[in-house]
Amino acid sequence: MVETAAPWQGEYPATARAVMRASAQGSLATAQRDGDGWPYPSLVLVALDLDATPLLLISGLADHTRNMSADPRCGLLFDGTAGLEDPLTGPRVSVLGRAERVRDERLTARFLARHPAAGMYAGFGDFGLWRLLPERAHLVAGFGRIRWFPGTDLLLPPRPARRWPRGRRTWWAT
Repeated sequence: MVETAAPWQGEYPATARAVMRASAQGSLATAQRDGDGWPYPSLVLVALDLDATPLLLISGLADHTRNMSADPRCGLLFDGTAGLEDPLTGPRVSVLGRAERVRDERLTARFLARHPAAGMYAGFGDFGLWRLLPERAHLVAGFGRIRWFPGTDLLLPPRPARRWPRGRRTWWAT
């Protein structure tokens, strides 16, 4: 008789968000625009919006940016396996979705709060902020703890706006 592990009943979207929030970088996969659509992986710095939407500050000169401009479909791998003796037992999340360029001071401030050194090049004309709008996510939270789920489950619902105390100037520091 072959024994199988019981189905994992964990809170997979919350686990996925925890792995994402702990990751300062990710592996971005785009479809190579001049190579018959071959996958093109690259290393990128990542920040998250309040709802867990991934944010990227990337150069328009980079192949991955040009690829996303031609075909916005992409994947972003968050790796939570650092320091493990056997990385295949650790958590990782692949987020599949469509990238879009955004011009939003609040999102730029979030990115720069996560990656202050990026302030050195954030104002260069070829750099822009992109967000990945998740359509699906794949979580591997360890052996036998694997789930696909919709991107809508990955994102947190919006919170109602709140009034700031009089005189408060930093809207992103809460």
